[in-house]
Amino acid sequence: MVAVLLLNASYEPLAVIPKKRALSLLLREVVDAATEEVVALSGSATSLEIPTVLRLRRYVNVPKRGASWSRRAVMRRDNFTCIYCGVQPGSRQGGRMLRHVDFSVDHIVPKSRNGRNTWTNTACACSSCNNRKGNRLPHEAGMHMLWEPKTPRVDYLVASGDIPEAWKLYLQM
Repeated sequence: MVAVLLLNASYEPLAVIPKKRALSLLLREVVDAATEEVVALSGSATSLEIPTVLRLRRYVNVPKRGASWSRRAVMRRDNFTCIYCGVQPGSRQGGRMLRHVDFSVDHIVPKSRNGRNTWTNTACACSSCNNRKGNRLPHEAGMHMLWEPKTPRVDYLVASGDIPEAWKLYLQM
């Protein structure tokens, strides 16, 4: 099922929407076609063609929002990779195979030193490194970080699978 790319009036991508939603926007004259490439929307008696890229007639202000911090989100951001030694689930450590449950969120500046639950102060760590670091700063434990923890970007649109040619003009690929 091919969906439809929705653009703001400024031609920046906003969302990928279902074909039925696209038809609703077209019928209410909220959008214009931004391409001649079409996708079929089949009903029981008829079939309609909808452009694969639609552009809003009026600009919609979309405020940029930061990603919400959570333990799970930190683990996903770091791809379950230890910030200190680089091991991942499926690696062997101490003679045993590591699993997702062998990883935790480490506070770079420990909570006992007023470290907060923020994107830049937390990272994924294997249990071995987390125990070794303990209640210290990384340099105090003689450890170094393989990367700097950062707030993830959330101002991009994720599109996967077979992307229609008409979308590629508007998506950074």
